[in-house]
Amino acid sequence: MKNLKKQRRIQVIAVATVALIAATGIIGYAMRDGINFFRSPTEVIAEPPAATETFRIGGLVEEGSLELGASNNVTFNVTDGNGVVAVTYTGILPDLFGEGEGMVGTGKYIDGVFQATEILARHDETYMPREVVDALKEQGHWDPASAAEEDAGY
Repeated sequence: MKNLKKQRRIQVIAVATVALIAATGIIGYAMRDGINFFRSPTEVIAEPPAATETFRIGGLVEEGSLELGASNNVTFNVTDGNGVVAVTYTGILPDLFGEGEGMVGTGKYIDGVFQATEILARHDETYMPREVVDALKEQGHWDPASAAEEDAGY
Protein backbone atom coordinates (compact mmCIF):
# COMPACT_ATOMS: atom_id res chain seq x y z
CA MET A 1 0.00 0.00 0.00
CA LYS A 2 2.83 2.42 0.87
CA ASN A 3 4.58 1.58 -2.37
CA LEU A 4 1.43 2.34 -4.37
CA LYS A 5 1.01 5.81 -2.75
CA LYS A 6 4.65 6.63 -3.41
CA GLN A 7 4.35 5.53 -7.06
CA ARG A 8 1.12 7.57 -7.53
CA ARG A 9 2.78 10.66 -6.01
CA ILE A 10 5.73 10.35 -8.42
CA GLN A 11 3.33 10.02 -11.37
CA VAL A 12 1.40 13.15 -10.32
CA ILE A 13 4.62 15.13 -9.93
CA ALA A 14 5.87 13.95 -13.35
CA VAL A 15 2.56 14.86 -15.07
CA ALA A 16 2.53 18.28 -13.35
CA THR A 17 6.11 18.95 -14.45
CA VAL A 18 5.34 18.02 -18.07
CA ALA A 19 2.20 20.21 -18.01
CA LEU A 20 4.18 23.16 -16.60
CA ILE A 21 6.88 22.82 -19.27
CA ALA A 22 4.23 22.57 -22.01
CA ALA A 23 2.36 25.63 -20.69
CA THR A 24 5.58 27.67 -20.57
CA GLY A 25 6.40 26.67 -24.14
CA ILE A 26 2.94 27.58 -25.41
CA ILE A 27 3.03 30.98 -23.67
CA GLY A 28 6.48 31.72 -25.09
CA TYR A 29 5.37 30.70 -28.58
CA ALA A 30 2.26 32.91 -28.37
CA MET A 31 4.22 35.94 -27.16
CA ARG A 32 7.02 35.77 -29.73
CA ASP A 33 5.32 38.29 -32.05
CA GLY A 34 4.25 40.56 -29.22
CA ILE A 35 7.72 41.26 -27.89
CA ASN A 36 9.22 44.40 -29.44
CA PHE A 37 12.69 45.47 -28.44
CA PHE A 38 13.60 49.17 -28.21
CA ARG A 39 16.59 50.59 -30.06
CA SER A 40 17.99 54.08 -30.48
CA PRO A 41 19.01 55.31 -33.97
CA THR A 42 22.69 54.88 -33.07
CA GLU A 43 22.10 51.23 -32.14
CA VAL A 44 20.15 50.61 -35.36
CA ILE A 45 22.98 52.03 -37.48
CA ALA A 46 25.70 50.16 -35.55
CA GLU A 47 23.92 46.78 -35.69
CA PRO A 48 21.13 46.79 -38.29
CA PRO A 49 18.41 44.29 -37.35
CA ALA A 50 17.13 41.67 -39.78
CA ALA A 51 14.45 42.87 -42.19
CA THR A 52 11.97 40.47 -40.60
CA GLU A 53 12.48 41.73 -37.02
CA THR A 54 9.83 44.06 -35.59
CA PHE A 55 11.23 46.50 -33.02
CA ARG A 56 10.68 49.97 -31.57
CA ILE A 57 12.85 52.96 -32.36
CA GLY A 58 12.76 56.20 -30.45
CA GLY A 59 14.33 59.61 -30.43
CA LEU A 60 13.65 63.12 -31.63
CA VAL A 61 12.16 64.02 -35.00
CA GLU A 62 14.97 65.82 -36.82
CA GLU A 63 14.30 69.48 -37.61
CA GLY A 64 13.56 70.09 -41.29
CA SER A 65 13.12 66.41 -42.14
CA LEU A 66 9.33 66.04 -41.90
CA GLU A 67 7.69 65.62 -45.31
CA LEU A 68 3.97 65.01 -45.64
CA GLY A 69 3.02 63.25 -48.87
CA ALA A 70 -0.19 62.22 -50.55
CA SER A 71 -2.40 59.48 -49.10
CA ASN A 72 -1.14 60.02 -45.53
CA ASN A 73 2.44 59.06 -46.51
CA VAL A 74 4.97 60.64 -44.16
CA THR A 75 8.77 60.59 -44.21
CA PHE A 76 11.08 62.03 -41.58
CA ASN A 77 14.32 61.34 -39.78
CA VAL A 78 14.61 60.28 -36.15
CA THR A 79 17.78 61.08 -34.23
CA ASP A 80 19.31 60.63 -30.81
CA GLY A 81 21.98 63.24 -31.46
CA ASN A 82 24.58 60.83 -32.83
CA GLY A 83 22.70 58.64 -35.30
CA VAL A 84 19.97 59.45 -37.80
CA VAL A 85 17.53 56.93 -39.27
CA ALA A 86 15.08 57.66 -42.08
CA VAL A 87 11.48 56.70 -41.28
CA THR A 88 8.47 56.16 -43.54
CA TYR A 89 4.93 55.85 -42.26
CA THR A 90 1.51 55.64 -43.85
CA GLY A 91 -1.29 56.74 -41.60
CA ILE A 92 -2.51 59.57 -39.45
CA LEU A 93 0.11 61.02 -37.12
CA PRO A 94 -0.64 61.80 -33.47
CA ASP A 95 -1.67 65.42 -32.81
CA LEU A 96 1.47 66.16 -30.77
CA PHE A 97 3.83 64.78 -33.41
CA GLY A 98 6.22 67.36 -34.85
CA GLU A 99 9.81 68.32 -35.60
CA GLY A 100 12.05 68.42 -32.55
CA GLU A 101 9.56 66.35 -30.56
CA GLY A 102 10.05 62.92 -29.01
CA MET A 103 8.59 59.89 -30.74
CA VAL A 104 8.55 56.11 -30.60
CA GLY A 105 7.79 54.04 -33.70
CA THR A 106 7.14 50.33 -34.16
CA GLY A 107 8.11 48.66 -37.42
CA LYS A 108 10.91 47.06 -39.44
CA TYR A 109 14.25 48.31 -40.76
CA ILE A 110 14.36 47.44 -44.46
CA ASP A 111 17.07 48.63 -46.89
CA GLY A 112 18.26 51.42 -44.59
CA VAL A 113 14.79 52.83 -43.90
CA PHE A 114 12.63 52.20 -40.84
CA GLN A 115 9.15 51.34 -42.12
CA ALA A 116 6.84 52.20 -39.25
CA THR A 117 3.49 50.55 -38.65
CA GLU A 118 2.75 52.67 -35.57
CA ILE A 119 3.94 56.10 -34.43
CA LEU A 120 3.55 57.40 -30.89
CA ALA A 121 4.32 60.96 -29.78
CA ARG A 122 4.86 62.26 -26.31
CA HIS A 123 1.57 63.20 -24.69
CA ASP A 124 2.42 66.60 -23.21
CA GLU A 125 5.23 69.10 -22.96
CA THR A 126 7.12 67.30 -20.20
CA TYR A 127 6.72 63.57 -20.84
CA MET A 128 9.11 61.49 -22.90
CA PRO A 129 9.17 57.66 -22.92
CA ARG A 130 11.70 56.22 -20.47
CA GLU A 131 13.54 54.35 -23.25
CA VAL A 132 14.00 57.57 -25.26
CA VAL A 133 15.27 59.43 -22.18
CA ASP A 134 17.74 56.64 -21.42
CA ALA A 135 18.99 56.54 -25.03
CA LEU A 136 19.44 60.34 -25.13
CA LYS A 137 21.28 60.28 -21.79
CA GLU A 138 23.53 57.47 -23.03
CA GLN A 139 24.42 59.53 -26.12
CA GLY A 140 24.99 62.67 -24.00
CA HIS A 141 22.13 64.62 -25.61
CA TRP A 142 19.70 64.83 -22.70
CA ASP A 143 18.30 68.27 -21.87
CA PRO A 144 18.80 68.75 -18.11
CA ALA A 145 15.73 71.02 -18.00
CA SER A 146 13.64 67.93 -18.81
CA ALA A 147 14.93 66.03 -15.79
CA ALA A 148 12.03 67.23 -13.65
CA GLU A 149 9.65 64.62 -15.07
CA GLU A 150 12.16 61.88 -14.36
CA ASP A 151 12.27 62.97 -10.72
CA ALA A 152 8.46 63.00 -10.69
CA GLY A 153 8.47 59.29 -11.53
CA TYR A 154 7.43 59.31 -15.20
